[in-house]
Amino acid sequence: MNTRRETLDDQAFAPSAAAFAPTLPATGQRRRLPFVGQQKVVTRARTFTLTALTDWSWPEPDDVVLLVAELVANAVLHAGGPIELVLDATPTRLRIEVSDNSPALPAPRRPHRPEVPGGHGLYIVQQASDRWGAAPQPWGKTVWAEIDTRPAEHRS
Repeated sequence: MNTRRETLDDQAFAPSAAAFAPTLPATGQRRRLPFVGQQKVVTRARTFTLTALTDWSWPEPDDVVLLVAELVANAVLHAGGPIELVLDATPTRLRIEVSDNSPALPAPRRPHRPEVPGGHGLYIVQQASDRWGAAPQPWGKTVWAEIDTRPAEHRS
């Protein structure tokens, strides 16, 4: 969602690029949530993510929470459940990683058919992230998505 604040004389208010940057240590921060033996993993992932984003003063966290929920739900539905969620935030990007025990790499449904139930998770991941992919691991795979920390109009 894009919002714009107008001044009394109808000139657009343009916040500085710093207004979009999360509050992070200079080296960034990495947080891990293991899921082994846990119940309600999607709910736990949402809560964990919202807590981290709040700590980092992340602007508009809803899209990130949705992205995490989709990645974790895909691991539940298609890979026997997630084993870990990692949030790796740096001054330039947020990387979300969800690892599971399945070696099967995700493949988006092509073409995306919004009128058909199901199969929308990876489409949402594609739309809500700047980049995404999957990396094979010795135990299964890690599906990841990245979001740049500043909107495109404020990137140099």
